Amino acid sequence: MGIFQIIKEDLSQPKVQDPAYRSCIDLIFNYPGVWAVANHRIIHILWNKKWHKLARILAGISNFLTRVDLHPAAVIGRRVFIDHATGIVIGETTIVGDDCLIYQGVTLGGVSLDKGKRHPTLENGVVVGAGAKILGNITIGTGSKIGANSVVVKDVPPHSTAVGIPAKCISSDNRPFEHNKLPDITKELLIYLIDRIENLGCQGSDKIVLDKKYQEYIKSIKE
Repeated sequence: MGIFQIIKEDLSQPKVQDPAYRSCIDLIFNYPGVWAVANHRIIHILWNKKWHKLARILAGISNFLTRVDLHPAAVIGRRVFIDHATGIVIGETTIVGDDCLIYQGVTLGGVSLDKGKRHPTLENGVVVGAGAKILGNITIGTGSKIGANSVVVKDVPPHSTAVGIPAKCISSDNRPFEHNKLPDITKELLIYLIDRIENLGCQGSDKIVLDKKYQEYIKSIKE
């Protein structure tokens, strides 16, 4: 498939993936992430032809206009949709597969100063929630989902959902991804520990009595 056909696919993604899309006017003025990817198609070709300085200059201009810091050497697959776009950073050795969805504030970054592969690989169909950080030479498996504001530093298996800091896999299936229904791992752990303490207190000779403010705090956690 030619480069212009691929760019045409890029420009069609808002209509396919965003219910807020209304017209071509929206596409021109309200989807900087789409233009960042379209610009990158040309810039990446220049980079591969060893025109590194020109590619970096054009990438800087694209960054200024779209608020997406996308390195010219990064490999971006087909039909990748960057929604809202603001504050996204995609490093030099990043590989993003086909049909990935990336929300605002995402970082696909490195954790070392090595010259080799030091950024993540996103396989096909990955969804990365707003504000998530995926760091290092790790792989996010096909169809996996990363919860908003998660920090991922280890590989994620295919068709999994990872959330938290550092991110943990909480499921391994292909159900629809709903950010508002992701479990609160910290809350669940606190509830478990509180229940254990209460059970130990009931079993011992001295009952554990908490101050009123702590009782109210525990009650708010469990709600």
